[in-house]
Amino acid sequence: MKTYFRLLSFAKPIEKFAIPYVITTIFAVVFSTLNLALLAPLLQTLFFGKNIGHTTIASLGVRPSILHLMAAFKYYVDYMIISYGSWGALKFVCATIVISVFLGNVFRYYSQRVMEDMRVHTLRNLRNKVFDSVMNLHLGFFSNERKGDIISKIASDVQVVQFTVTGTLQVVFKEPLTLIFYMVLLFSISAKLTFYSLLVVPVSAFIISRIVKRLKAQAVASQQSYGNMISYLDEALSGIKIIKAFNATDFIKKRFSSENQSYSKIVRSMARRQQMASPVSEFFGVTMVACIVLYGGYLVLNNRSPLSAPDFITYIAIFSQVTRPAKAISDSFSTIHSGIAAGERVLALIDEKPLIVDSPNAVAISGFNESIEFKQVSFAYQEKEVLSEVNLKIPKGKTIALVGPSGGGKSTLMDLIPRFMEPQSGEILVDGKNIQALTVDSLRALMGIVNQESILFNDTIFNNIAFGKTDATKEQVENAARIANAHNFIVETEEGYETNIGDRGTKLSGGQRQRICIARAVLNNPPIMLLDEATSALDTESEKLVQDALNNLMKNRTSLIIAHRLSTIQNADLIIVLESGKIVEKGNHLELINHNGLYRKLIDMQTFSA
Repeated sequence: MKTYFRLLSFAKPIEKFAIPYVITTIFAVVFSTLNLALLAPLLQTLFFGKNIGHTTIASLGVRPSILHLMAAFKYYVDYMIISYGSWGALKFVCATIVISVFLGNVFRYYSQRVMEDMRVHTLRNLRNKVFDSVMNLHLGFFSNERKGDIISKIASDVQVVQFTVTGTLQVVFKEPLTLIFYMVLLFSISAKLTFYSLLVVPVSAFIISRIVKRLKAQAVASQQSYGNMISYLDEALSGIKIIKAFNATDFIKKRFSSENQSYSKIVRSMARRQQMASPVSEFFGVTMVACIVLYGGYLVLNNRSPLSAPDFITYIAIFSQVTRPAKAISDSFSTIHSGIAAGERVLALIDEKPLIVDSPNAVAISGFNESIEFKQVSFAYQEKEVLSEVNLKIPKGKTIALVGPSGGGKSTLMDLIPRFMEPQSGEILVDGKNIQALTVDSLRALMGIVNQESILFNDTIFNNIAFGKTDATKEQVENAARIANAHNFIVETEEGYETNIGDRGTKLSGGQRQRICIARAVLNNPPIMLLDEATSALDTESEKLVQDALNNLMKNRTSLIIAHRLSTIQNADLIIVLESGKIVEKGNHLELINHNGLYRKLIDMQTFSA
């Protein structure tokens, strides 16, 4: 229930929906029940109206209270027959039924509309909360989670919550209320028959509970399997070129088909259990109606029943309707497990705490004036040390290059500066202030980042360059593109800056994509540039264009560069050589060549391979 009420909290302000829903539902139930209560007076008018017409109004006795619904209706129908005849009474009863049905359906429509508004409102709030929570998580979280599983939780699981948990709220209030009204009517007609009929309830409830017992475990398994399928789909679409290049199409098909078959098997088993609950409850309800007809009919036929024939027929009609809300309640119990299981997965994502958060006393930094400094910084991935007591100072306006073998800690060192990750020990200072004492947003606003992988969005060139900067003008975007050596190829595209570049920029070449990324960094005009192997994946011609763009980008800025091709960083003010998480050499190009150490070895290897 804790999960259920947490999910329900996303409907706030719930009173905005609950109050009108309760009012309209009560009226809908009252008028719907009234329709059946009018059945006895209708039959009384048809079959006994002529006999009553010969009596007097005085013989009707004291008018019953409206709380005694059946007796009150019977009194007024008898009154109408005596006053206006059987035909007049019949018109009165039929008109009352029509008005009652009309009002019942009007209130039912508004109650359903209010509930639908609440469902959509809850879904919107829940989906926004999940997405916001995911966007706030640290980068390390996404390294350990399947992207498809996250997508499944945001898309599929939230939908399951909408149609089960919020739908169950409707059943939990409306159907029991309907059941109560029916039971009150049944008891008012015949308490003895009603007590007898209630014997079916515990038997039916016990059998249904046994049927739906394993539904929650199956719901969890089905949602996990669905998340795996989405992951396989995402990986297949992202890596379609590699799949075809390695003739792995059949392998990918079989993997997806196997998971799809597993998912289908679980869903089929769940459906069988859910679908069994409704027929079982209906069977017991109809069986009970048949028993009542048999028992009550025997009493009526043998003149041993206190009920008149119209009252008995009305009783049967009302009791036959009791199975409908009872069936709806049993159906909700069989589906709520899916909603709770999906809700737990969604809430687990919401409850995931980001490791990188602003400290309570964090202050904003407005500019960069002196240096970035690492003091005894160490970092480890799951107890595997990546950086060990690194000391490094990056003065303002200088270009610093990080080189070394793969796995030496270059990318990790760079990722620590914008606080994508936190060091296990030591501190990183910007202008003498520990970055953990600064707000994350203000710290990252000082930095422009260009990665080896060109990360672009399925949008226009203009929007990709102006990404995150909604107030950027056309002139600013074009100037940034010129600095990045991108303007010429952009204006040659079909629609210029309004050209859509496709999913992840697939309509552009690698060099063009990278220059768009550089233009994006230029537009923000940051004082600090972080360049992570920005040219390593390019051909020679594209590399030259991108390198020229990077040189324009780094003018009058503090730059930290991770270089794969060492020829691109020979003019750096300081070259840092990292090996096994430690700084083993530092100096400019000539100093390191003369030192004849690891840097010289790396240079010779690249020269030889070239």
